Amino acid sequence: MLEHYIHERLNEKKILLMTHIVLGYPSFEASMDIVEAMVAAGVDLMELQIPFSEPIADGPVILKANQQALAAGASVQRCLEFGREAAERFNIPFLFMSYYNILYQYGIARFAAEMKDSGLQGAIVPDLPPEEGADYLQAMQDHDLNPIFIFSPTTSPSRLDYLATCARGFVYCVARKGVTGRETEFSDQLEDYLARCRTATKLPLAVGFGVKDRRDVDFLRGKADIAVIGSQTIRIIDQHGPAAVKDFIAGLR
Repeated sequence: MLEHYIHERLNEKKILLMTHIVLGYPSFEASMDIVEAMVAAGVDLMELQIPFSEPIADGPVILKANQQALAAGASVQRCLEFGREAAERFNIPFLFMSYYNILYQYGIARFAAEMKDSGLQGAIVPDLPPEEGADYLQAMQDHDLNPIFIFSPTTSPSRLDYLATCARGFVYCVARKGVTGRETEFSDQLEDYLARCRTATKLPLAVGFGVKDRRDVDFLRGKADIAVIGSQTIRIIDQHGPAAVKDFIAGLR
């Protein structure tokens, strides 16, 4: 159970690290090398993004990675196969992240069944509100998978409470409005927002959108349970190559 795993890890660490990669970028072989390096550096769980042509929650860094992975031939089936291999090789939870059209075109029930069979723990689908996701929620429940929902700084208290009733595993709190990869101000305002999130749910809180260095991770200790690093990892890969990922992740502790 994902929530139980997170609480067990929090008995050993004050905050967990979750990383995000775009599958097939810069290649599927490199993606597996990156996963291996991240696990060796102490990552606690990982998002595997299935590339999509219009990733509306993502900024230019992740958008570019999506486009290049698709141009190189990345497919949903290849990503499912990758997820299975990663889950078999490495003893941390993996989740798929993608957009609803991917799941819809593939078949919601079929996608959930293959996720479960592959050893994945759940999914993050940022453009699917629960009111429109009855089939998705049922399929996830049928296969004992975790649908991860998103809180934002503009979400009302009543909406936070409602989303919490649909979520399992943990809740993903975006640190600010907008898309991934932009600057985030780690300040009292963010702390107040996370306190509101904590009031709305007993599930662990993950925080992403702008977490890029050790200072940001240190700020989140005691305020959240999981720090999520996405765009910055891809920047490291672009600037220094996949081999630089291990030292970068290790330096976040």
